[in-house]
Amino acid sequence: MIGRITGVLLEKNPPSVTVDVHGLGYEIDVPMSTFYNLPATGEKVSLFTHLAIREDGHFLYGFGSQDERMAFRQLLKVSGIGARTALSVLSGMSVNELARAITLQEAGRLTKVPGIGKKTAERLLLELRDKLPQTPVTGSVKVGAGDTATNASSDILNALLALGYNDREAVAAMKNLVPDCSVSDGIRQALKLLSKSG
Repeated sequence: MIGRITGVLLEKNPPSVTVDVHGLGYEIDVPMSTFYNLPATGEKVSLFTHLAIREDGHFLYGFGSQDERMAFRQLLKVSGIGARTALSVLSGMSVNELARAITLQEAGRLTKVPGIGKKTAERLLLELRDKLPQTPVTGSVKVGAGDTATNASSDILNALLALGYNDREAVAAMKNLVPDCSVSDGIRQALKLLSKSG
């Protein structure tokens, strides 16, 4: 199994990249979340990899973090999800956003990803529950203008989990928050609700 590749980035043709390792060029498919954070061609790059061996060939997939690779592998375990769809999911949302959609049971968020229908989204919600890492949203995640409220709810959820509340308690508290509240206000409101319910 090829678990990691470090070399010089030769080509970037989304979703594929070529990495030169001592004269040997590896063609690697990457999700867009990894692609956006790649260095310029000619620079050194290190990717966590997953090797898939199928009848029609050997395929190498690369990821910027171990969390991304772990999420990819979990997605592959879901019935009806192949490598292309798994890459598509990770191109459409970060691991943290995927974990949040699973925790909050947001099937609608998943069906926005190409290749994911209603039934597949429901299967993902069921089979990936508690199997993805909850990581704080970092500044390197690129978001659109409409994602501000989603990021606030993500930060609130991460804060509650970091404070020791479990997923069920945190999600239940978040459902009662005032819409579009700031992160600090949301945490404050959620802690009040949790202290009353406890």
